[in-house]
Amino acid sequence: MVKLLRHFLVPNWGASSGYNSTLRGGFVTHHEYIQVGKSHDVGMNQISQFEAKVANGNGEQTLSRDVYRLGRRLDFYRMLSFYFTTVGFYFSSMVTVLTVYVFIYGRLYMVLSGSERRILEDPTVRQSKALEEAMATSSVFKLGLFLVLPMVMEIGLERGFRTALGDFVITQLQLASVFFTFQLGTKAHYYDRTILHGGSKYRATGHGFVVFHAKYADNYRMYSRSHFVKGLELFMLLIVYEVYGESYRDSQLYWFVTISMWFLVGSWLFAPFVFNPSGFDWQNTVDDWTRLEEVDGKSWRHWDFAG
Repeated sequence: MVKLLRHFLVPNWGASSGYNSTLRGGFVTHHEYIQVGKSHDVGMNQISQFEAKVANGNGEQTLSRDVYRLGRRLDFYRMLSFYFTTVGFYFSSMVTVLTVYVFIYGRLYMVLSGSERRILEDPTVRQSKALEEAMATSSVFKLGLFLVLPMVMEIGLERGFRTALGDFVITQLQLASVFFTFQLGTKAHYYDRTILHGGSKYRATGHGFVVFHAKYADNYRMYSRSHFVKGLELFMLLIVYEVYGESYRDSQLYWFVTISMWFLVGSWLFAPFVFNPSGFDWQNTVDDWTRLEEVDGKSWRHWDFAG
């Protein structure tokens, strides 16, 4: 019983205290001791472990009775605030990734079955091409505006909208879109796995200042199931769609949709190496490949020849 409580409360102690205090009308006191000078995670692997820990905790919170009771007792607007500031953010991340899979598998089914060509050859569909092109053009601006609108509005109100626009451009030049797209996969994977199988646990991140190069084997072990396998799956699906989806290729909406998919695949496959210190150093690349092929009883080549 003690092990079970520790298993649940360690990643969720802050949220559990808040839930119980709210359910009891705010009459529960909570004492917290904060150490001055606490550092933050700066390395890619540290941040991913932290996001995985928080996603696991939110998965456990989703399954808890406290969230159910709060959802039943809060009024509508407070319930929306509670949803989007706790488990709703991770649930939305999971739904976003699932929507990508549903979309690409659905499009691939329509292409391979011939349904897409028959739909596009319908005269009523051809007459709506002008509307389709107009909506595709406006979608490009909506995608970039709505995702960064909270950040732009917050910085704009505090320091001016010219500063907010400059910060937005700088964050894009620093590949913030690649980083947060990669972390979207981290949140969705660990939240979904906790919902289905449980297994939330504390993950020590270290809070150290990372200046060393992470080995390829370590990156592969950490991101294999959560990003690399899924990225390769989407990569193969997009290749098949590129080969057989010629009936829809003349549309601007086709390029808009596929470019966003390719961006997701590229972020999931290459972000750990882009944000790895000295990740493009040739000697580090050679050393990583040499360690991967070492025949010491632990490498894939040893397993292959031993079998």
